[in-house]
Amino acid sequence: MAERSDALDAEFMRRALALAERGRGSTSPNPLVGCVVARGSEVVGEGWHERAGQPHAEAHALHAAGARARGATAFVTLEPCAHHGRTPPCAEALVEAGLARVVIALVDPDPRVAGRGLARLRDAGIDVTVGLMEEEAVAQNVAYLTRQRLGRPWVRYKTAMTLDGKIATRTGRSRWITCAASRALVQRWRHEHDLVAVGVTTVLRDDPKLTARIEGGRTPHKLVFDSVARTPASAALFEPDEADQAPRVTIAVGPRAPEARLRALRERGATLLCSDDGRARPSILETLRQLAGHGATSLLLEGGGTLAWSFAEAHAIDRVAWFVAPKLLGGGGASPLGGLGVASMDEALQLTSTHVRHVGEDLLIEGDVRYPEAPTSADTDDAPAASRDEREG
Repeated sequence: MAERSDALDAEFMRRALALAERGRGSTSPNPLVGCVVARGSEVVGEGWHERAGQPHAEAHALHAAGARARGATAFVTLEPCAHHGRTPPCAEALVEAGLARVVIALVDPDPRVAGRGLARLRDAGIDVTVGLMEEEAVAQNVAYLTRQRLGRPWVRYKTAMTLDGKIATRTGRSRWITCAASRALVQRWRHEHDLVAVGVTTVLRDDPKLTARIEGGRTPHKLVFDSVARTPASAALFEPDEADQAPRVTIAVGPRAPEARLRALRERGATLLCSDDGRARPSILETLRQLAGHGATSLLLEGGGTLAWSFAEAHAIDRVAWFVAPKLLGGGGASPLGGLGVASMDEALQLTSTHVRHVGEDLLIEGDVRYPEAPTSADTDDAPAASRDEREG
């Protein structure tokens, strides 16, 4: 029996979580996973899932440990997979390595795993502990878990305003409300998310490239909600990024979009999605589910306010990231969250687990969104399970 120590167990699992974090932005549609192999108080091997299609965390850690893995304890942030995908099953690798004990933070909800990894380990006589630092593991893989449970990407809504609630000057200029440090953080978020979404008004007004302008960053898949296909074929979002990589652009359109405009966008390389529900505007949830079916686990919603309200009505905003700049513009101006709005305080969207911090000169307020009741629009169909590539390497 491997040695036990609550303090050491926590230390090693904390290390495994930190290792898993190194894969952020590279593993989707797979989860972030870290693994530490220890004998007593000594780490003999460690690793993390570095990129989809490459070996999983357990394989890296076992390779580093070699023969010293026999009789040792493995600390894994997510239940080891038990199926053959693009890589062999990790539960089987742990059994073959002769581990005496495996400590797991979180059970994997993927139906191909979901307890099967635990059963394989236990059937082999390995002592299995589940739930150590589970809350931290859930927070780390919230995007993966959302896709598994709801069949859509996890959505972070990012917006910015001045201290007096303005998102632009009276002449419509919005560059720059926030400071350089805040803008750099948003660039990092673009790198970490699979999708970045805007409405066509943002495209027409600002002509953004929506790239991740950080060293080694990946530009996310770009998504534009555009009912009648007003996105110009000359828009900057079609231009190659700083690494000269051709962008992936999807335009969600409605059934009334003119065919000539659709043809021009296809010729520019855009993928077009049209909701088949008879409504003039694209369905938020149907669009997100289609993209989840192609492997998307996270989306950064960058605006504008009308689109953000449509996401909120569909209960499709999971986290808010609200920048407040210490500037005063005066006058009128649009709200960062538009739409019709609620009729009473009982209908307000409530933020939970809120966190406030300085980013350069700005304040950043973040929180998870709690909705008052189930959505009532046509966006309420039961969500299908995510359909492609989960845990396939």
